[in-house]
Amino acid sequence: MSYAIIQTGGKQYKVKAGEILKIEKLEESKPDTKIEFKEILAYGDAKNIEVGSPAVEGAKVEANLIENSKNRTILIFKKRRRQNSRRKNGHRQEYSLIRINKIFSKDGKILSEAEKIVKPTKKVEKKELEKTVKTEKKEVKAASK
Repeated sequence: MSYAIIQTGGKQYKVKAGEILKIEKLEESKPDTKIEFKEILAYGDAKNIEVGSPAVEGAKVEANLIENSKNRTILIFKKRRRQNSRRKNGHRQEYSLIRINKIFSKDGKILSEAEKIVKPTKKVEKKELEKTVKTEKKEVKAASK
């Protein structure tokens, strides 16, 4: 399985095709858009590795933006004892959820590609799936008794 080390938002991530990542929010991006990361520090697989100095020229990683959102609230509470001084503040960090689709080498060859996700076209299929799962759970409970 091939992997790549990308740099975005001041952080470095080791990514594989098909992986879902939570990264710093990407500005001016809308859900279901294609994103390219061109700052690839290294890529390779179990046998060989290509390391850049500092980045590998020509290598890139393609991803799809799933959503932009905010994390849970982090409370910041500061108190100075015996001075009746306290301050309460909150912060919600914004993030982007992305899915890695393809990893390209420096000569443009595809190293690894994610499998396509097939979404159910009808709501009926979803309901049928839920019914079959429920009946299987009931059968398992009955068998265990």
